[in-house]
Amino acid sequence: MSDGIINWNLDPVIYWITDSFPLKYYGLLFATGLLLAHYIEKRIFIKENIALEKLEKLLIYIVVGIILGARLGHCFFYEPLYYFQNPIEILLPIKKIGEAYKFIGFQGLASHGGTIGVLIAIGIYCKKYKTKFLEVLDKVAIVAPIVAAFIRFGNFMNSEIYGRPTNGNWGIIFQRDDLIPRHPTQLYEAFSYLLIFGILFIIYNKKKEKPNGLILGVALVLIFLARFIIEFFKENQVGFEDGMAINMGQILSIPFIIIGLILIFAKKISVKVLR
Repeated sequence: MSDGIINWNLDPVIYWITDSFPLKYYGLLFATGLLLAHYIEKRIFIKENIALEKLEKLLIYIVVGIILGARLGHCFFYEPLYYFQNPIEILLPIKKIGEAYKFIGFQGLASHGGTIGVLIAIGIYCKKYKTKFLEVLDKVAIVAPIVAAFIRFGNFMNSEIYGRPTNGNWGIIFQRDDLIPRHPTQLYEAFSYLLIFGILFIIYNKKKEKPNGLILGVALVLIFLARFIIEFFKENQVGFEDGMAINMGQILSIPFIIIGLILIFAKKISVKVLR
């Protein structure tokens, strides 16, 4: 490390459980984020005197929704042609190398797809258990940034989804790829999401009148506005983005920001009318 430059060359594998099955920082951090979010969500359910059995069932839906949504989102938003030709690799952690398939883990999860997956999963949960959709989403929205933050910490450990060159005497050199000081955009996002969690938690605890959907709206605006801005410092993930004014991550963020604004202003208007 010199002149504000940090050399980063961590092996993403913590330990090889077997010759073909590794324990990786990414998976461990993803699981840690889910467990921490679950712990805080549990405190919220207890505070509101909601049966914890409902939370355990909801957790199953959310985990399935986020993993399936994030994986399908990456495949269809970023590399559709490849995965249409190799459909077996969409839901299996393998890749064809030469004439044989090898275990590589899931290398490609899209946060926008994960968000859509969670929304669909919660919708199914609410329909089955006859629960208010926006009420559940508000509670989940509070802790969602924690999971997002730990996923980005995992990306940092993997030396992936990093930023553009800093063009200066500072930055992080991801030595597994090149020797150029770059913006650590994974960390920019991670700490932004933790800050957003703090804001949402304060709103939840302080605001007495919380119409259903308000916290969700604030979460959508803050999370995806942060994502939109940070994308300007991030390297494009796939080649077709190079000729675009804004990249795919930014394009996919815009609808979520709009939905969030609609929820915020619709709820504010409804509160004024009720008064």
